[in-house]
Amino acid sequence: MALPSKVRIVEVGPRDGLQNEPTPVSTATKLELIRRLAGCGLSTIEATAFVSPKWVPQMADAAKVMAGLPTGDAAKAGVAFPVLVPNLKGLEAAMAAGAREIAIFGAASDAFSQKNINCSVAESLERFKPVVATAREAGLRVRGYVSCVLGCPYQGDVAPTAVAEVAHALFDMGCYEISLGDTIGAGTPGKTRVMVEAVVKRVPLKKVAGHFHDTYGMAIANIYAALQLGVTVFDSAVGGLGGCPYAAGASGNVATEDLVWLLKGLGIDSGVNLEELVTTADWITGVLGRQPASRVSVAVLAKRQANCA
Repeated sequence: MALPSKVRIVEVGPRDGLQNEPTPVSTATKLELIRRLAGCGLSTIEATAFVSPKWVPQMADAAKVMAGLPTGDAAKAGVAFPVLVPNLKGLEAAMAAGAREIAIFGAASDAFSQKNINCSVAESLERFKPVVATAREAGLRVRGYVSCVLGCPYQGDVAPTAVAEVAHALFDMGCYEISLGDTIGAGTPGKTRVMVEAVVKRVPLKKVAGHFHDTYGMAIANIYAALQLGVTVFDSAVGGLGGCPYAAGASGNVATEDLVWLLKGLGIDSGVNLEELVTTADWITGVLGRQPASRVSVAVLAKRQANCA
C-alpha cells in the first residue's frame, strides 16, 4: 500500500503529557502551551481530563482550562480541544464546562483494567455505553482509546484479537475513531503490523489511529509500520512528554517533533510548523526543568545555538 499523502496529528501533551507530572503545573502555563501548539498548526489538541483530582491532581483545574481555551484565530481555524472523561460524572462536568468532544479510555488487557479501574474489560465497556450514548445525544463527538495494545505490564503479551475485540466494541458503541495505544512502549514494527491488521478486520482503517510510547526507542519505527498499512492519524506529545505510571522505566509519548520530522522526510503533509514546534518543546520542557525527550528537538536546538555562536 502506498504511503498516505496527509496525516492528522492529535497532540496529547497538555493532557496525557502533563497528567503525571509530580509538580503542579499552573493553569496559565497549560493554556499558554495549548495556545502555542495551536499556533504551530496542530488542529486537534487534547486539552485536559475531567477525572477525580484525588487520583490525578494535575487535572484538578480542568474547568478552568476549558474556560481559558483559545478563541478567535484558533476557533476560526477549526482547532478541536477534546477532553478525557472516565464516567458519567466526568462527562457531566465536561459538558458543563463546554466540551464539544470527549475521549473514553479502555484496555485490551483484563489485568491492566483491574489494576487501573478495578473492573474487567467487559465490565468497563458496559460502563462506557451510557457515557457514549449521553454524549452523542448531546451532540458531542466521542473518541475511543484502547491501551496495552502491544503489551501489558501485568500480563505481558496481549493477543491482537483481544485488541480488535475492544476496538470493535468501542466503534460499535459510537466512537468515531479508535486510538490504539502502546501504553508501555514495548511494541516492535512486526508486532505493530500484526495488531493493526487484526484491528482493521473489525474497524474501518480510516477510523483507526496510533498512539505509541517510546520506552524502547521503537515509536517512530512502529509509526512507519502503521503508515505502510494506511493509518493516517497519530497521537503524540510535544517534547515527548508523559509516560505510563504503571510501567517501570516507561518513557513518554512519541515526541510530536520526531513524528513531524518523519512525515516531512516521507513527503507527508502534517500541517505543522516544525521550527515553531521545537521552540514550543524547548519552552515547556524548560518550565518543567528538563530538556525535550526528542532527538529532533535536541538536534535543532543545538544547530540553532551553533549558528548563533
